Amino acid sequence: MRILVVGSGAREHAIAVSLAQDPGVTALACAPGNAGTAAVSEQLGLDVADNDAVVSLARTWQADLVVIGPEVPLVNGAADAVREAGIPCFGPGREAARIEGSKAFAKSVMSSAGVPTASSVVVDNPAHLDTALSVFTPPYVVKDDGLAAGKGVVVSDDIEIARAHALALLDAGHPALLESFLDGPEASLFCLVDGSTVVPLLPAQDFKRVGDDDTGPNTGGMGAYCPLPWAGDDLAGELVEKVVRPVAVELEKRGARFSGLLYAGLALTSQGPAVIEFNCRFGDPETQAVLALLRTPLAGLLHATATGTLSEQPGPEWSDGSAVTVVVAAEGYPATPRLGDVITGADGEGVLHAGTRRRDDGAVVSSGGRVLSVVGTGTDLAAARADAYARLAPVRLAGSHHRTDIGLKAERGEITVPG
Repeated sequence: MRILVVGSGAREHAIAVSLAQDPGVTALACAPGNAGTAAVSEQLGLDVADNDAVVSLARTWQADLVVIGPEVPLVNGAADAVREAGIPCFGPGREAARIEGSKAFAKSVMSSAGVPTASSVVVDNPAHLDTALSVFTPPYVVKDDGLAAGKGVVVSDDIEIARAHALALLDAGHPALLESFLDGPEASLFCLVDGSTVVPLLPAQDFKRVGDDDTGPNTGGMGAYCPLPWAGDDLAGELVEKVVRPVAVELEKRGARFSGLLYAGLALTSQGPAVIEFNCRFGDPETQAVLALLRTPLAGLLHATATGTLSEQPGPEWSDGSAVTVVVAAEGYPATPRLGDVITGADGEGVLHAGTRRRDDGAVVSSGGRVLSVVGTGTDLAAARADAYARLAPVRLAGSHHRTDIGLKAERGEITVPG
């Protein structure tokens, strides 16, 4: 099978590494890829936001399966265009991808499906903002209603900080979504979805704040670990039945059949699980940890989902133990990152590239805010953490920063589900 992976981040590098280990994959390409994916796949130039370019490349390269990683081409309808060209594609069509592209649409779907989520109000006029904010109590949650690369959210006890973020969104022409705060630890669940067929992967937890102890602004994700030692073994099954399958069924009812990876970000509250957000693709950085433990060949799972035969596949098998991902970010991230700095020590096992490129002189340099994801595995979370940070130690990037506490509270047994 010839597989074309669309995207350029550590998520796509992790997917490519998994696919490259599958003897059924006869050719593998990443477009546009990065300095790391070049080691395991052919690199092809591509503007991922151009649907015609995606289709043209898939045809020219004679892909048997196209796997679309990022949210932007999915929300733009790239998967529809690829399927209309007669090529199997892993990723939802434009209408189904609205589950991530519009938080207001996602709220509507959840309401119809009876899925618990935070109460919310969408504000599209500054004149209505103060009245809307007065309905909520601290901590205040303000989100960009559209795509924001994980950085459009502010959670603060200070109403003026919340108000300022909402006004900034409105001034930019983006509706602001105000939400009630959900207590309890967060969890991420990836599910392969083929209509009403839902196959869960391992639950994970990611870390959005830039600094240790969850300090500083939100980012696209600074690390993750899986599975969750503080959650019951039946968590994934419970979330499928209470959250993911009802949403998948509701989308199908609306003529927006979902085919691909549906990501549920949840808070495990004192009242039970409640949805924070849905994404229409593999999440980053959780993917890097989850795929590190997957034993079932990934290509078969993705192809079955793309061709409507997921229900015929046996469930995925997993390695014992844990996996931890630590993100190395460029100086300045999550604000304006410094680019073009030379990276050394990034060719070791478990080091996945995101914002990297290779210069004409052969040096690997930074080209984005989140530069690398370093993945460690072990018999338990403590061993996986130790492995990840040991693999990170040789990496050198001037001014870079990373969190030192990914998975630490879980390792210490400090995470509990309220109630």
